[in-house]
Amino acid sequence: MLLRTLLALASGLALALAFEPVAAAYVIPFALAGFVLSTRGLRPSRAVAPALVFGVAFYFLHIYWMRAVGTDAWVGLASVEALFYGLLGPVVAVLGRRRAWPLWVAAAWVAMEAVRSTWPFSGMPWGRLAFATVDTPVAPALPYVGSTGVSFLLALSGCLLAWLVIARGRERLIAGACLLTLVAVSLVPALAPWDPAPEGHTTIAAVQGDVPGNGDDILYDYRQVTENHVQATIDLAADVAAGRVPRPDFVIWPENSTAVDPFADARTHDGILEASAAIGVPILVGAIVDAGPEHVLNQGIVWDPQTGAGDRYTKWHPVPYGEYIPFRRFFSGNLGRLALISRDMLSGTRTEPLSIAGVAVGDAICFDVAYDDGLYAQLRNGAQMLTVQTSNATFIHTSQIDQQFAISRIRAIETGRYVVVAATNGVSGVIAPDGSVLDRADIRTKDVLVQRIGLDSGITPAVWLGPWFGRACAVLALLGLAVVPYRFRKHRQVTDRAPGEPVPATPDDRRRQV
Repeated sequence: MLLRTLLALASGLALALAFEPVAAAYVIPFALAGFVLSTRGLRPSRAVAPALVFGVAFYFLHIYWMRAVGTDAWVGLASVEALFYGLLGPVVAVLGRRRAWPLWVAAAWVAMEAVRSTWPFSGMPWGRLAFATVDTPVAPALPYVGSTGVSFLLALSGCLLAWLVIARGRERLIAGACLLTLVAVSLVPALAPWDPAPEGHTTIAAVQGDVPGNGDDILYDYRQVTENHVQATIDLAADVAAGRVPRPDFVIWPENSTAVDPFADARTHDGILEASAAIGVPILVGAIVDAGPEHVLNQGIVWDPQTGAGDRYTKWHPVPYGEYIPFRRFFSGNLGRLALISRDMLSGTRTEPLSIAGVAVGDAICFDVAYDDGLYAQLRNGAQMLTVQTSNATFIHTSQIDQQFAISRIRAIETGRYVVVAATNGVSGVIAPDGSVLDRADIRTKDVLVQRIGLDSGITPAVWLGPWFGRACAVLALLGLAVVPYRFRKHRQVTDRAPGEPVPATPDDRRRQV
C-alpha cells in the first residue's frame, strides 16, 4: 500500500504538469497508468486511499491559483474535486477484474469527468484531460470526437499502458498491439484535419482596457475600468478615421467592463453612449445588471449606436460561493467574507446566438467557456463565431489566465470557429479554428486587437454529438459495475477456501456427471 500510495502521489503531481503553466501534455498517459496501477487489484474499500491521494496531488496543484481568492476557497474546492478521484478508485478496482478492463476503466474516467463538470451546483470542468491537448498531435481529433472523446482516448491510452506493464507473455504482445493501434487511430485526424468553410468575413475589435492598481481587483476603481474601455474605443475611432486601422463591424468589451448597472448608473450609461457614438458600430458590453433587490445578472449586451441596448446573453454558469451563495438561508447571517456577495447572480438560459451587425455570435462569459452546454446550444442554432468575455483580474498574477486561454483555443479547434477573447487586463486574443493565435494582448496593458475573421455555420461532429459520448461512457461504466460483482462472487466461491478443502460441486458439475 505504501508503494501504491507513493505511485498515486507522483502520478497526480505529474498530471498537474500536463496543464499550464508547464503544459507537458505527454505525461498524461503515464500519469493515468500510475493511477490505474495504484488502484487495480485492490479490494474496493482499500482502493479509496491511493485514489484520493492521486486526486489531492493533482487538483491541489492544478488549481493552486485559487489561492488568489483565499486559502480556504482553494482548500475547499480542491478537496471536493479530489473526492471524485477518490470515489473512482473503488470503481477501477471492480472494473479491473473484467475482461477488456482498459475499455471499462477509460469509460469510468470519462464518466467521472462528466459528473464532476456538472455537479454539485454547476460543477467544475477544470482539469478535463482534453484541456491539456491544444498543442499536441491529438488536438485535430477535437472537432470529430470533442473534448469528451479526446479525454476518452487519453484515458484509454493510460489504461493500455498500465496493461502493458502488468501483462506477461502473449498478453503483453496483445496489450502493446492495442496501444499502438490506439495511437494510430488517435493520429488519423491529423492526416485529415477538419476543414472549415467560411461563408463570409467580418472585422472585429477586442478591447482590453486594463485594471488600475495592482490589477487583481476589478472593484478597486471600477469606474476607471469603464473609462479605460471607453477611452480605448474612442482612440480606436480616431485610428479608424486616420486610416491606421480598418473600421470594425463591431467591438467587444470584456466581462465587468462595467461593474455597475449601466441602465441605473448615469455616468456608466453616458460613457457607453460616448464610445458607441465615436466608433459608430455596435459594442458588445460586459455588464452587471440589477435583477431586483436580491439578484444580479452578468450579461453581454449588444449596444447599438442608433438604437441603444438590444440583444443580451446572460452567463450560464455563475460561480458558487464566488458569484452566488447556495443555501444562503442556512447561513443565518454569519457569512464572513461571503458577506461581500450581497446579491446572488442568476443563471442564463439563452440558446440562440446574439445578432451583432448581421453576424450570429455565440457568447461565453468567463468560466462558461469550460462548459459544453451553452456553447454547443448556440452553435447548433447558427452561431458563426464565438466570443469569450472574461474578467480574470482576480487571477492576473496566477496561471489561471493561461489555463483559461488554452481552453478557449481548445474550443476554437473543437467547434471549427474563430474565437475572440476580450479580457479586462489579460489574456485577450483572436484565435483561428486550428487553434493558432492570430493576435494577443500582453497582460496588464491597454490594447485593442483588430482582425478580419471568417464566419462559418458548419457543425462539427463534436458539436453534433454533444453530451452523448459522455452519456455513453457513463452507461458503459454502470453496465460494467452491474456485471462484475456476480462474476467476482462466483470467482470467490472457488478461490476463498482453506488449503486442501475440496471444491464444492456446482449445478453444472452435477448435470455433467449425470
